[in-house]
Amino acid sequence: MAVRLKAVLPYVLLILLSIVFLFPFLWLVMTSLKTPEEILKFPPTIFPEKVQWSNYQAAVEAIPFTKYMMNTFLICILNIIGQLLSAPLVAYSISRIPWKGRKVIFTIVVATMILPAQVQMIPQYIIFTNLGWVNTIVPLTIGAFFGAPFFIFLLRQFLLGVPMELSEAAKIDGASELRIYARIILPILKPALATVALFSFVWSYVDFMGPLIYLNDSAKWTITVGLQSFQQDHGAQWEKLMAASTIMAVPMILIYFFGQKYFMKSGSALTGFK
Repeated sequence: MAVRLKAVLPYVLLILLSIVFLFPFLWLVMTSLKTPEEILKFPPTIFPEKVQWSNYQAAVEAIPFTKYMMNTFLICILNIIGQLLSAPLVAYSISRIPWKGRKVIFTIVVATMILPAQVQMIPQYIIFTNLGWVNTIVPLTIGAFFGAPFFIFLLRQFLLGVPMELSEAAKIDGASELRIYARIILPILKPALATVALFSFVWSYVDFMGPLIYLNDSAKWTITVGLQSFQQDHGAQWEKLMAASTIMAVPMILIYFFGQKYFMKSGSALTGFK
């Protein structure tokens, strides 16, 4: 009996914790389906008396929702492309090509992760203003093409688990560094690259401060800034705001369900090469 209880207890705890973490999302969805009177009713109820699917149509029509989503996806795609092009190259050069000063450079790269974003905000804004990039998506995407320190660190740790014998054997056969990188390293990096793409999408998708600072034209806003503007313009129309927020959350949920296997592979591969 004790052995059976010990085996079941972790699952019970996980179920209880999952309920706790899923409850805010459940409340979001249920609120999006209520009338304004139900939302303000006390004591509050979880489930609506009558489902109001019209809230979703009203939310999409209240703001240029499709335009905001297209702007958001454009920034996400550009950031994913930039990170996948730059971060693996930097990580490969630091981890597998012996050159003088690479340890110092890697230390500096990792050290930049400690800097708060608020410290960099004003200098970056001054630079982008002088370059004439304010009110464009360039400030929100250009950094990705130089590699994010976190992704460089992640990929470098992944590559340290790949035996050097693979590269040495290829060099004996006459392969160049670029050929080794393209034909051997990149296929091995697929789980880690999927993780990089996933994180890059999430960070770009939920970013609020960047678009708020650099995008002055409302036609260029992302969905996060658009929802904030909706709240300011329409006041406490919570049913519409919750409906728009629910739609916004759908891509995140899909990304999680389709990308979690790659994330798990990447995490397990960091402990060793199989």
